[in-house]
Amino acid sequence: MTMRHILLPILCGLLAIVSTTVSGQGFPSKAVRIIVPFPPGAGPDIVSRTLAPKLSERWGQQIVVDNRPGGGGNIAVELAVKSSPDGYTLLLASNHVTINQSLFKTIPYDPVQDLAPITLAAITPNILVIHPSLPAKSVKDLILLAKSKPGQLNFSSGGNGSVGHLAGEMFKSAAGVNMVHIPYKGPTAAITALLNGEASAGFLLAAAALRQVSAGKLHALAVTGKNRTPAAPELPTVAEAGVPGYEIVAWQGLFAPAGTPNEVVRKIQADMIHVLGLPEIKAALVVQGLETIGSTSKEFSDYIKDDLVKWAKVVREAKVHVD
Repeated sequence: MTMRHILLPILCGLLAIVSTTVSGQGFPSKAVRIIVPFPPGAGPDIVSRTLAPKLSERWGQQIVVDNRPGGGGNIAVELAVKSSPDGYTLLLASNHVTINQSLFKTIPYDPVQDLAPITLAAITPNILVIHPSLPAKSVKDLILLAKSKPGQLNFSSGGNGSVGHLAGEMFKSAAGVNMVHIPYKGPTAAITALLNGEASAGFLLAAAALRQVSAGKLHALAVTGKNRTPAAPELPTVAEAGVPGYEIVAWQGLFAPAGTPNEVVRKIQADMIHVLGLPEIKAALVVQGLETIGSTSKEFSDYIKDDLVKWAKVVREAKVHVD
């Protein structure tokens, strides 16, 4: 047997593997890891764990949700961008990807150059809530109260630069009120401060807010998104309630490391959109205050670029800095 006869089958096998990988056919052939930048119970974690069983069923492979909290989400993103660009390591991230570019002096990744957007999976508004002791029944009431007591009302958040913090800063600017921001170490501490009356108001993610509102412990005034949320359709938007142009949502999106083959990205995107469209998935996420989207990569890429500009303006005008 000549060397040619030995090498030819090996070469053909390697070409077949490369062809399959590039075309996306046969993907995935092993377990897929989804890195989540926050601890269990956070938005990206909820979305990942809701979708994972159906994706696993569709792919016939295990989906491993890998929580890597810390560094404002930067640790997980850096881990993802340094992973092999083969589709087997994905990132389910949120607004921190775009906010952190303006919030931190240095950051170990570029969200446009180092990440391949796959799909915008879901969005959720924040809900403006107040402590029951506050004499306000509407957004207009709150604005009038804040204007009558400049600097005396406050709002809590899970930390400087969090979506809850920036939602409050946008509200202050748009409504022309002076409210004091009180940062806490995480959303749980911020909610506890609200429940104890240490804070007057807060801009909580929908699921967390509605749990407390349903229990009668907080009063909800409005949702921060462009549209009303299916989770609480009776609540007006902040814009409807008297602050025109106000809009902010927390988004959850799936990324791959830059350089992941286009066909693999398209395969993942198509399967994600299929799963996001399942009635049981939509219902499960609505309960958590999340609205499923399922965008194209181009749509998500454009969304990211717009979000970078939006948050840069908010961070700059509010003079926000991390501790």
